[in-house]
Amino acid sequence: MNLKQFEKIILRELINENLAIFAGAGLSMGSGYVSWKELLRDIATDINLEIDKEHDLLSVAQYHVNKRSRNRINEKILNEFSEQAIENPMMNVICRLPIDTIWTTNYDKLIEESMMKINKIVDVKITKKNLALNKKRKDVILFKIHGDKDSPENAIITRDDYENFFRNKELFVNRLLSDLVSKTFLFIGYSFGDPNFEHVLSKIRYELGDDSRQHYCFQQSVKRSKYDNDDDYNYAKIKQELRIEDLGKYNIETILVEEYSEITEFLGKIEFELYKKNIFISGSAHEYKEFGSSEDSKRFITKLIYKLISEKNKIISGYGLGVGGYVVDGLVSGIFDNNLEVESYYLVRPFPQNIDKAKDKAIVWDNHRRRMISESTVSIFIFGNKLTNNKIELATGVYKEFVLSKENGNVIIPIASTGYMSKQIIEECKEDKDLWYLTDSYDVLCKEKNVEKIVDEIKIILNRYKEGQ
Repeated sequence: MNLKQFEKIILRELINENLAIFAGAGLSMGSGYVSWKELLRDIATDINLEIDKEHDLLSVAQYHVNKRSRNRINEKILNEFSEQAIENPMMNVICRLPIDTIWTTNYDKLIEESMMKINKIVDVKITKKNLALNKKRKDVILFKIHGDKDSPENAIITRDDYENFFRNKELFVNRLLSDLVSKTFLFIGYSFGDPNFEHVLSKIRYELGDDSRQHYCFQQSVKRSKYDNDDDYNYAKIKQELRIEDLGKYNIETILVEEYSEITEFLGKIEFELYKKNIFISGSAHEYKEFGSSEDSKRFITKLIYKLISEKNKIISGYGLGVGGYVVDGLVSGIFDNNLEVESYYLVRPFPQNIDKAKDKAIVWDNHRRRMISESTVSIFIFGNKLTNNKIELATGVYKEFVLSKENGNVIIPIASTGYMSKQIIEECKEDKDLWYLTDSYDVLCKEKNVEKIVDEIKIILNRYKEGQ
């Protein structure tokens, strides 16, 4: 199956809230963490083995424990996976997608830390006692089936650990079996070299046969450049083809990519398709003078949101001062006049107010912004001013949302005719080559005050962006 064919499948499963991720070491390697082979390189050398000659890594770890002790391996796990992770675009996209179940064999904390950056609540399950406790208002359940770097003594890494796996992790295995039966799994960065996982798949195949649920995995095509001669290359290619056929008998279909970067690009397109109708409204206003009278400005905001809702866009807002109330007015009118389902077309998350320390407030509000923006693909900026010490100033919060929207890869649309921070933002946009899709729309965005014409221009910008992707 190619990526184009896979796109419809993955979108359907995400819309139905039925997709789970199984993350292997390949995902964490994108953040600078070592592979299992590199983790054991020094361990092998310590017992006079060469890791590049070894294929049974379980035995390498076991031999070291037999000859030395577990302590060296524990230290290796703790230190290697305590390093600061580098930016991982693939992980960032995964975090933003509406996925509520992730399984991983990785020891690091990349997944939970990446989720927390966008204010998602993660319920981490490492021990069987964790399974009996449930975190309130969780967004994601993360099952770390091989343990965690903070408890390396319990990590699954030696042959003994694997042999005791089904006894020590019975509750996890039962939950994994249940998820594999009821959810569609996408395997990312996973090599399927785990004999215990193969046993789990075999059990499902035995129980359900051809009625087993269809799952999917990414693999990189064997490349000639990685081999010294044609014989080795052809051998590797044959082996990959056989492995793909073998996975097929467990109802795991393989999607081949030439480069791992294609996976990130693919998931990014999925995110855009999923959230392309999700529009984040950024703005605040103590006054409206640069646009016109207060009444004209309020009618403008209400009508803008009404028109966007009528086009069946979902509106996401933090209820900015002087703007949020009129956004809600437009939302309510648009939803009921067009007979739309209420919960499907708006997400209003007012900023939390009762936070004691200024530093804590800045962190909480920043995370709050990230979370809202992560669920959108379009950011519209209007007005953007505040009253500080009896003086009107440009709203720094609106500018922060501009920066975060760019980081998130959103389509940026500042309606500069509303003035204030929106006008400053559009001046920065003119200097940014990545915002090429705005070039032919600056005149309308800077001068137009008619809602219908502005909404028409927004549609033109979005079509221009999509065609240029």
